[in-house]
Amino acid sequence: MAKSSSKSEPKIRVLLADDHHLVRAGIRQLFEGAGDLQVVAEAGDGAEAQALIEKHKPDVAVLDIQMPKASGIEVTRWVRAHYPQVGVLILTAYDDDPYVMAVLQAGANGYVLKTAHTENLIQAVRDVNEGKSALDPDITRKLMANIRTNSEPAPIEAPTERELEVLRLAAKGFTNKAIGVQLGISDRTVQGHLAHIFAKMRATSRTEAVMRAVSLGWVSQSSGQLAQE
Repeated sequence: MAKSSSKSEPKIRVLLADDHHLVRAGIRQLFEGAGDLQVVAEAGDGAEAQALIEKHKPDVAVLDIQMPKASGIEVTRWVRAHYPQVGVLILTAYDDDPYVMAVLQAGANGYVLKTAHTENLIQAVRDVNEGKSALDPDITRKLMANIRTNSEPAPIEAPTERELEVLRLAAKGFTNKAIGVQLGISDRTVQGHLAHIFAKMRATSRTEAVMRAVSLGWVSQSSGQLAQE
């Protein structure tokens, strides 16, 4: 079901980067049929993706991992360093653990497989645009298994009660601003709490922090949006 887009509500501006023209054409048709998504540029390799992101500054960059000239992982790192406001969604056929972990550590906001249902992909773009994390269910299961089998021997410092409140709301997919409204604090304060959480849990992203919190029993997997998606 396509999400209706009112005239007063701007569309989500998307950049597509994939080295296969037919794949890009199919995804463009899918996105533009959603009603609230607009593909502003297409790139056939990583270097072109960087140039077009710099030119158009899209809301969300949808990247493949394996591309000529610069991989999706390299482009993700570059986006985080130069345009942190741009959301990054990885759309790929690769579900191998090294790829998944490398992309998330590089700062991607989401990771969806090309085998995903079309509505799941469209919703993933919307979620990333809103500052949420979007993970393919199969990827979530692999991450959980990876965390359990590769947990660090050193104990993780427990978060404070306020940090737990922030973490639990983050697990449900709320943005920093929405978390701040619910807790009666500023989004800058929320960002500070998340920074402390990342440091304590040795996590490099919201997704990784939530996954670790779930594995440690601090956050319920059934109640977390990240764990469901």
